Amino acid sequence: MFFAGISDEASGDIRKQLAAHQQLGWRHIELRGIDGTNLTDVDDAKFDDIVAAVEASGINVCCFASQLANWSRPITTDFAVDVAELRRAIPRMQRLGSPFIRCMSYPNDGFSEEAWRDEAVRRLRVLAKMAEDGGVTLVHENCNGWGGESPENTLELLERVDSPAFKLVYDTGNPFAHGQNAPAYLRQVIDHVVHVHIKDGYMDGDKNMYTYPGEGSCDVGNCIQQLIEHGYDGGYSIEPHIAAIIHTGEVGLDRETAMWQSYLEYGRRLMALYEKTAAAVAVK
Repeated sequence: MFFAGISDEASGDIRKQLAAHQQLGWRHIELRGIDGTNLTDVDDAKFDDIVAAVEASGINVCCFASQLANWSRPITTDFAVDVAELRRAIPRMQRLGSPFIRCMSYPNDGFSEEAWRDEAVRRLRVLAKMAEDGGVTLVHENCNGWGGESPENTLELLERVDSPAFKLVYDTGNPFAHGQNAPAYLRQVIDHVVHVHIKDGYMDGDKNMYTYPGEGSCDVGNCIQQLIEHGYDGGYSIEPHIAAIIHTGEVGLDRETAMWQSYLEYGRRLMALYEKTAAAVAVK
């Protein structure tokens, strides 16, 4: 078991991202944005700089938080965009020794339910085959897209894609925004979870409000307990959304300071919550 985080929520600068993880005592990191550009989109010179910084830090990259099939790419998006991104990403993952690359399963854009499902499956089969051939694993997040609509959809998606290189990343903080129960969702898909994102929050009318872990409606402690009891031994990667919702451009006052401080505080609170939960499981 290890802790990590989607590090552009600490800073846009790769060296500051790594420094935040070092300050928390963490040896793993999940990379997404570097100076506002996704890791899969930076040019080769920039990627060389990222590799140098990561190698100097001694920190392992546990996952690429890519844009594949994500909230910004509806099912009508040209599929060549995703194919090109994954083609760029695989050698970069190999270079950094990163086993996982996050994807979603395409928001709908006017398709019937059946057509939406079938096209998402068709595309993800291609991407999963590319991942398999490259020796990496595509991990589907329970977020925007056909597979994130319900645990039943998630399981059907896994069955239809049918690839050893297609698994799940479970995000504790996504279900509340979709009218779902986080522990109940996890209970149905837990056999396939190989990576975990930690968020928490609640609905304030029609607005998503994000909190520190254990303070929202997501029952993060229950989710952690399920994972421990199930024998899960992978990563818990924070995605705070406290000071900045990076991917939508929403930021708080004093952006850099707020991001840095809230990221560290979030990490400390997760470690405390995990320790408390693990201790309770141990005495059961």
